[in-house]
Amino acid sequence: MFRSKIAVFVVFVAGLGMALPALAQPPVVAPEHVPDYWNMTKSEVSGNVPNTGRKLDQPGCVAVSYMIGSDGVPQHVMARKVVPSDSDFGYIAVSLVRNFRYAASSDNNADQPINTYYVVRFNMPKDAARQAALLKQCELSGYGD
Repeated sequence: MFRSKIAVFVVFVAGLGMALPALAQPPVVAPEHVPDYWNMTKSEVSGNVPNTGRKLDQPGCVAVSYMIGSDGVPQHVMARKVVPSDSDFGYIAVSLVRNFRYAASSDNNADQPINTYYVVRFNMPKDAARQAALLKQCELSGYGD
């Protein structure tokens, strides 16, 4: 009887140990709600743009996911959707987002990190309908939809 209680306790503690990291994950926030947590402090950012590359003269977009850390610096920056997919826009977009900097908003007193994404636009068409159709391809699901 005593051993079975110890076994149940050990299983409970092991399960709790695996669940705690998941509970500690920063919230996932849609791009339009980032200002509820963080405000961008840089008005301009630069990125690495190659002299030559694939399809750099075409319209495109890149959805870049990242976490804003408690220090306001992007972490885990990754191109998640690249349009057109065989272009070199992903490399450029990631280098831009890595240079973003944030300050906590007045509602984020604890400097709480968040996960979000940003869509970097390239050579956008002037026609609003074509622009909207292109940007729709770079939306990421699971961010407060």
